[in-house]
Amino acid sequence: CSGIRTWRFLHQWRYPKARSRYRVKPLRRCVMKIGEVAAASGCHLETIRYYERIGLLPHPTRTRSGYRAYTTQDVDRIRFITRGRDLGFSLDEIRSLLRLTEDPELSCEQVDALARHHLAEIQARQKELRRMARELERTIAGCAGGRRAACAILGVLQQPAPKRPTRKRIENVHRTP
Repeated sequence: CSGIRTWRFLHQWRYPKARSRYRVKPLRRCVMKIGEVAAASGCHLETIRYYERIGLLPHPTRTRSGYRAYTTQDVDRIRFITRGRDLGFSLDEIRSLLRLTEDPELSCEQVDALARHHLAEIQARQKELRRMARELERTIAGCAGGRRAACAILGVLQQPAPKRPTRKRIENVHRTP
């Protein structure tokens, strides 16, 4: 933990205040406030509160003054969630991955299946984006740069979208019973 906390501890030891007989159990691990956790994890503090509300992050203990008291394990969990979001996993998928990390007896097959399913979704999105880019390039190439009334780009946007083949729905592998 930080040096300022050590100084405060020593200062309180040398100059004790009148204390209530009701005490909060001291935490044995390094305790951080939400701002410190946000800085350490690279995640905005409102997002951390949101993760608490939806259950991705357990509600932390509170200090005597009412502040949330986070531990280094909480920081690691937030980094895991943030990295999962960076890789495009949904919050439900991250919740499933967190459940899998908590049970060391489970096999890696479920994680592998979830990652493969997510990769297939990403590749499908890439294919759709390439199709959209080709269509836009074709539309831009057809533009003569004349008056707005004869603009090919606006004309294409006003037409109905071409029919695309429907994709087969993939079973949702990240849901656990």
